[in-house]
Amino acid sequence: MLTNSEIVNAIHEMRTMFPNAGTTLNGDTTFHFLLATILSAQSTDKSVNMVTPALFQQFPTPESLAKAEPSDVEPFIQSLGLYRNKAKYLVNASRKIVTDFNGQVPNTLKELTSLAGVGRKVANVVLAECFNIPAFPVDTHVSRVARRLGMVDANATVLQIEKRLKEAVPRDEWLDAHHAMIFFGRYQCTARNPKCAQCPLLPVCKYGQDNVF
Repeated sequence: MLTNSEIVNAIHEMRTMFPNAGTTLNGDTTFHFLLATILSAQSTDKSVNMVTPALFQQFPTPESLAKAEPSDVEPFIQSLGLYRNKAKYLVNASRKIVTDFNGQVPNTLKELTSLAGVGRKVANVVLAECFNIPAFPVDTHVSRVARRLGMVDANATVLQIEKRLKEAVPRDEWLDAHHAMIFFGRYQCTARNPKCAQCPLLPVCKYGQDNVF
């Protein structure tokens, strides 16, 4: 298992590899960014960004989307996986934003996760990206990288991964570290055929060493 300093050093190396790592989801308002983040579940950011311009134009505010039915939303997002469920999430989340939060996207973890389609990861992304509230979102890339590199136990849960990374990484680096780990997982430590032989972190990665040697 990596120590705190080893975790930080590894993430800094990832940032060196991917200096421009950042969010790749588009959203012109906090509300639209929330919608995009909900839609990104089990879909690529690229595919989400292809459908959201028309969706955002049709539904510019929570109030406009709250008046819609899921069947009104489905045509805009039907190219995405689970689009029927996601249409329900978008409408129901918008209705709750209007009725419970005066039409404003809330800015606490508890309130955000009370919205349809918003789990801990989505909430943490919105808190960090839209409200500058320190958070460490853990998605599939972050989970894979953390487990493979031995930052956490191989069987660690998402919540355990989040807790360990927040312990090790300085609070003001959480979001930056999240982006660095995502890009590292997306382009280097891929789910299939990871580029272990060409990885600068190979010396501290038992998974990679087992793959290469």
